[in-house]
Amino acid sequence: MKILLEAGSAEIVEKKSRFIATLCSVSTPEEAQAFIEQTKKKYWDAKHNCSAYVIGKDAQYTRCNDDGEPAQTAGLPMLEVLLHSEVRNVAVVVTRYFGGTLLGTGGLIRAYGQTVKEALANSRIGEEVEGFLLTIEADYSDVGKIQYLLAQKKITVVNSAYAQTVLFELQMQKDMLQGIIDELVETTCGRVMIKEKQECTFLAETLPND
Repeated sequence: MKILLEAGSAEIVEKKSRFIATLCSVSTPEEAQAFIEQTKKKYWDAKHNCSAYVIGKDAQYTRCNDDGEPAQTAGLPMLEVLLHSEVRNVAVVVTRYFGGTLLGTGGLIRAYGQTVKEALANSRIGEEVEGFLLTIEADYSDVGKIQYLLAQKKITVVNSAYAQTVLFELQMQKDMLQGIIDELVETTCGRVMIKEKQECTFLAETLPND
């Protein structure tokens, strides 16, 4: 399941109308509604504050609201962007300051949907993945080479301990395990010791769908 690690925002201007998207991580419909009300108060002087949310791994709870825009021109396209992105436990409000020019049905659908897409693109998204915690023991003479390899492979060092030897606790996706072990062994000419392998799940940063 993809979730927000850091909520982004976005603003676009379409024929002098300003569209401002504000995202928030939520876990219940009540939290989503509280966020929506809070955002409405922040932008109390706007003509519309349209909203949508998706909650639950299988999108068990969804809702959208056009807030005075023509039916299905605001909340629904916003909701469809959230669903397509596969990000869950997320709410969004798109605030519109009317610029004096009517956009038409198609123009509204594009503007509301695009603003949400840009807000997602400006967010940090995480996805729960299956992986391993790998604990290794190494000599000090090999630490620099190991750290270089881990940086190249973008392997997360969860913990480290420096004593007579150095212990590293590494976090990686499941399909990377054997390859990383092989490269560690090769890099240290077989001196590295594999102390423990433990299955886990963790959040890996990813990108929303286009």
